[in-house]
Amino acid sequence: MRKEPWRLILDPIPARGAWNMAADETILETCGHGESLPTLRLYAWEPACLSLGYAQPFSDVDIVRLQMRGWELVRRPTGGRAVLHIDELTYSVIAPADEPRVAGTVLESYNRLAGALVEALQLISIPVEVKEHSDSSEGKANPVCFEVPSTYEITVGGKKLVGSAQARRKEGVLQHGSLPLNGDLTRILQVLNFTDEEARMHAAERLLAHATTVEAALGTIISWETAAQAFVNAFGSVLAMDLQPSDLTPREKSRARELVEKKYAHPNWTQKQKS
Repeated sequence: MRKEPWRLILDPIPARGAWNMAADETILETCGHGESLPTLRLYAWEPACLSLGYAQPFSDVDIVRLQMRGWELVRRPTGGRAVLHIDELTYSVIAPADEPRVAGTVLESYNRLAGALVEALQLISIPVEVKEHSDSSEGKANPVCFEVPSTYEITVGGKKLVGSAQARRKEGVLQHGSLPLNGDLTRILQVLNFTDEEARMHAAERLLAHATTVEAALGTIISWETAAQAFVNAFGSVLAMDLQPSDLTPREKSRARELVEKKYAHPNWTQKQKS
């Protein structure tokens, strides 16, 4: 691929879940209308936020337990299952559909972007590999993203390390995903509905058997800034991105605030049961 200019947005100061999703959708709109460059955005969350996939039922959530912990809830514009965003680096890649790095089928673009993700993790000394699943229907009833295999799954020691999801619209392609840096992955299970506590316990055992964190893989904690720099270097080199540091434009910030109010922080969107 020929080297092309891309916008780089680094958001190390954590933001609320509704804002993060609104910002990604806003960038998708402006990229699609030719008002902004294709964008790589790296960000964090605060407070901790449970995100549901676009079509995931709200009934998966134990809202009382969620509120007791002071955690928030948001619904993503992308598919997939639930993710608890805490102690992680989140990335989003957003571009018009004909941009070479996201062009083609969903699987083609996933595979292309996976090459940059693998390089980023290898830069912080994690020996990851891409594991291909021929049947991504496995685990459809499971509410947890990191226990459900994806078609191109990035693993270390046989355990999933990066969870990603993609949305395709007329404006273009949005793929975002999370890299758990440290902490207890089973925390997510405390805010999801189970038939009883034994079922919750078994879910925790399965999750730890299928997923891991950077800290568990390396035996040490890597800072958000260190991981972010690895992503910047890898995406720039592997995907020939001429990354130009910038921020949301005033118009994008205004549109994102509108989407927070009317969509991502609104119960009509967050609490829907069916797509």
